[in-house]
Amino acid sequence: MTIKTRAKKWLRTWKWVLKYPNTNLWQKIRIFWDYQGLYRQKGLICAEYQDFEFEKQPEEFRQTFLGLNEQRYYLDYLNPIKYYSLARNKYLAHKVLENTGVRKSMLYCYYQPEGTVIESDEIANNLSDVCRILKAKNVTECVIKTAETSHGDNVYVVNHFDYEGNNCKLTLFNNKTIQLSELLGQDPIIFESIVRQTAQFESFNASSVNTIRFMTVLYPDNKARLAGIWMKFGRAGRCVDNAGSGGNVDACVDMTEGEIKYVTEFNGWRNVKAITHHPDTGTLLEGVKIEKWNDIVEQVLHFQECFPYCKAAGWDIAITDEGPVVIEVNDFWDCTGQYFIRRGWRNEIRECYMAWKKTGADYKLRRKPI
Repeated sequence: MTIKTRAKKWLRTWKWVLKYPNTNLWQKIRIFWDYQGLYRQKGLICAEYQDFEFEKQPEEFRQTFLGLNEQRYYLDYLNPIKYYSLARNKYLAHKVLENTGVRKSMLYCYYQPEGTVIESDEIANNLSDVCRILKAKNVTECVIKTAETSHGDNVYVVNHFDYEGNNCKLTLFNNKTIQLSELLGQDPIIFESIVRQTAQFESFNASSVNTIRFMTVLYPDNKARLAGIWMKFGRAGRCVDNAGSGGNVDACVDMTEGEIKYVTEFNGWRNVKAITHHPDTGTLLEGVKIEKWNDIVEQVLHFQECFPYCKAAGWDIAITDEGPVVIEVNDFWDCTGQYFIRRGWRNEIRECYMAWKKTGADYKLRRKPI
């Protein structure tokens, strides 16, 4: 890096630090030098330092935190490009998981507007084929999701179908209605069964499926281990449990005991507060132990062992009376969960990375000359 480039970088950092909230000049100077050290050590970005309030964090958190830059380095190897579409495309993930015995919601239909399917009882290219497939399977309720996005974007919970000629009126969970044709655009979507959570999870918030995020890693001996666990609780009247501008409730889950702790109402970065009960339902969350915890952990670890293509994965898991059900598997994820569990998962991801590097495995795509 040239002196000129380094100077520009320092100036950009100084401009960011000068805007740092609730700090005097001396504190800003300390933050500047503290950030410079963390950037050199682990490639921490400015937004991570400010969002996670690094100036207040204990040393254990600071050392174990895994930022996006460093995470990308490890996951590019552990979850190679030739495989990660198996997680990012929800249709492909469905097919792989359901054929390895991993418990998943039932897939009804995959709408893919590109190309032309001659005849299929699962893949549709147009409105009439979607209606034909759903009618044939007698689908009366379902969840509709875009197939290639995450974070709970564009999710519709449909409680009733009214087929009307070549179209279909959908009644959503909040009693609003929409025409099926309005949802079928240029983006592929999937139609899958509604997941019914246990009575315990229903009590947390009934309008959404409240999920547990399991961070798992797979070692060369094909044994899976836990890297961290946290939980997302939806808010009243919402059908997804993801954090957003309107707020969310999140908590750490003890990996051994399944105890919910450090419950947090998350209303955006640097706008959080510790709580003990769900702010909408009043249900006690802090200190509650998740039922049948050991069985749940054992099954989720088996899920990872059945999905060796991604050797580090973030599993969004719903808990049903039949056991854990995969809502989504992520090959790359944001860093937010480390805030809620109050420690990072750098050591677990790095140790897995080092174990695979020792085997000499090379996942780079090799191109043969034409």
